[in-house]
Amino acid sequence: MQGIFITLEGPDGAGKTTVIKQLSDQLMKDINIEVITTREPGGIPIAEEIRQVILDPKNSEMDERTEALLYAAARRQHLVQKVLPSLELGKMVLCDRFIDSSIAYQGVGRDIGKSEVQVINDFAIEGHYPDLTIYLDVPSEIGLERINQGRKQSELDRLDNESLDFHKKVRRAYLDLVKEHSERIVLIDTEDNIEKVVKNCYDLIKDKYPSIFK
Repeated sequence: MQGIFITLEGPDGAGKTTVIKQLSDQLMKDINIEVITTREPGGIPIAEEIRQVILDPKNSEMDERTEALLYAAARRQHLVQKVLPSLELGKMVLCDRFIDSSIAYQGVGRDIGKSEVQVINDFAIEGHYPDLTIYLDVPSEIGLERINQGRKQSELDRLDNESLDFHKKVRRAYLDLVKEHSERIVLIDTEDNIEKVVKNCYDLIKDKYPSIFK
């Protein structure tokens, strides 16, 4: 049996990391296939090193296209080294971010252009799109407030430090992607409490893949 590739997307402050942790813990108890969690950029040593370069606040001179290419490079290595082998073994892969992040953040947020970023990512992923993408939506003001309350200034990365206008552009781009790819991307509001958000994600997966539940 081929595995199931599920990605979670959302603006900064949407709570993806927390949701993935709680969601995976619940799924591990209730489904009959193995669940692994991973993230982008990262998930494997090479991609984690690229992540450090991309997100380091000291790298303020990084060109927008360089940033987009680094994300695509990390994505490619992560895909071939971790995601695809796991799917071939019939596992469920829950991934924090994937190609939609690049479209939203670099294509629109950085004004590179959606089609330009799409091209380099098509080269990187060779048609391996997620089976399901859960988009966790949060207004930009609330997302940034959560970040500023939850992290010290020294813990903020290059993207956390971007302006409110940048984050609003990213969110609008995500909402457009939800409309353009409604067959794959499902929006879940994260202004509810975390337990409700996790339950909504869980129910979505159960409705879509009932046969894997015990």
